[in-house]
Amino acid sequence: MTFNRRKFLGAAMAGAAGTAAPRAFASVRTAEKPMLFPRAMAALQTHGARIANRDLIGIVDFGMMSAMPRFHLVDIANGRTSTLLVSHGRGSDPANLGRLQNFSNRPGSEASSRGSFLTGPTYHGKHGRSRKLYGLDADNNRAAERAIVIHAASYVSDAMARTQGRIGRSQGCFAVSASDLESVLSRLDTGHLLFAWK
Repeated sequence: MTFNRRKFLGAAMAGAAGTAAPRAFASVRTAEKPMLFPRAMAALQTHGARIANRDLIGIVDFGMMSAMPRFHLVDIANGRTSTLLVSHGRGSDPANLGRLQNFSNRPGSEASSRGSFLTGPTYHGKHGRSRKLYGLDADNNRAAERAIVIHAASYVSDAMARTQGRIGRSQGCFAVSASDLESVLSRLDTGHLLFAWK
């Protein structure tokens, strides 16, 4: 039998990733989206040269209703996952039903974009402390131009999710609750991957 070192190393790396992934993604994986974590890991691999910090990734499952926690912070090293509420754009849900219908990368669409985002620096803007995002894919490469960022919003809260069955909509930004903002900004700091899909 011929020994192929490249195939062996590739299999070893895949095996190591495979053992870590189910534990890390246990609370993220659903019957509807069993491939979301592998997609995010593939995106991390694709954009690896631009992602300086690979210990933690953010995954937003826009296939879930907005009243459900669907923004997952996955610590790749220790397998811990924390999950919180996040908005989608009003252009992605024109009827305000709480479910994302479509994505758009078009300026003025007020819709969410899908794909891989690189987290940039924080700044103080009209929504207070926020984090810039840079789109890495054709589906979201206008994110900076559209000012798609992570910020806090009063229309994102557990109380609203409980009473209305949905949270409010952004103009395409990843809006989180004021109580979650500092945790998100500190953990998902500059140079991380944020992956959004449906």
